[in-house]
Amino acid sequence: MNFNNKNVWITGASSGIGEALAYGFSKKDAVLILSARNETELNRVKQNCAFPEKVYIFPLDISKHEEVFTVGKKIIEQFGTIDILINNAGVSQRSLTAETSFNVDESLITTNFLGTVAVTKSILSTMIKQQSGQIVTITSIVGKIGTPMRSSYAASKHALHGFFDSLRAEIYDKNVNILIVCPGFVKTNVSINALNSTGAKQGTMDVTTENGLSPDYVAEKIIKAIDAKKEEVIIAGFREKTAVLLKRFVPTLFSKIIRKSKVV
Repeated sequence: MNFNNKNVWITGASSGIGEALAYGFSKKDAVLILSARNETELNRVKQNCAFPEKVYIFPLDISKHEEVFTVGKKIIEQFGTIDILINNAGVSQRSLTAETSFNVDESLITTNFLGTVAVTKSILSTMIKQQSGQIVTITSIVGKIGTPMRSSYAASKHALHGFFDSLRAEIYDKNVNILIVCPGFVKTNVSINALNSTGAKQGTMDVTTENGLSPDYVAEKIIKAIDAKKEEVIIAGFREKTAVLLKRFVPTLFSKIIRKSKVV
């Protein structure tokens, strides 16, 4: 697929996988629309892109759903179309279920699930009308398996799988491809920014995250999956991929192993 001058909207583009995707698509001469809450960091990413003159900044907090639809409308008005939407924004969790405030559970669902749905719906009708486009959603390995310390985070990611699998079945004949990406541990700020039981940021990086895949490697794999118009891809280490297989084929064994696995 030729990404030259394709309009690519990336949420969560101020760091991590989103930032790496911005650099990857910029090298391919795409027109980038970058969103995140931190406008200063978005501008830093813009200046580091191969073609900053083709990068446009639209600050956005996806937990504020009315704002999402307003920004989506502005983007369509300015660019006319979105060729590729990459839903990457979200927040993680590091807390035990019994100790976690319900407000934290609600926040995770509001941001990760409903926020992503809102972004998608803000441009979905345009893609259907133009009979072309790709919607890419970055979920997680915990969209496939549940692990300790991430109950509502895992729930939000499982919900995204259900939503986008259903959407794919509904619009299969509209020439709009749905890709679900399931990364394993990736060395980003995800664990630093993860919510604890009270909703505060954890503030430290997990050992598993520190030893995770590089965002550049993950972004490269995602771009290849988009190019190939895949429906789902798991980008993870051997351990995480094995866990997915165990959960599917030997669930009782998986349940025993995950209890004692190091996931932070």
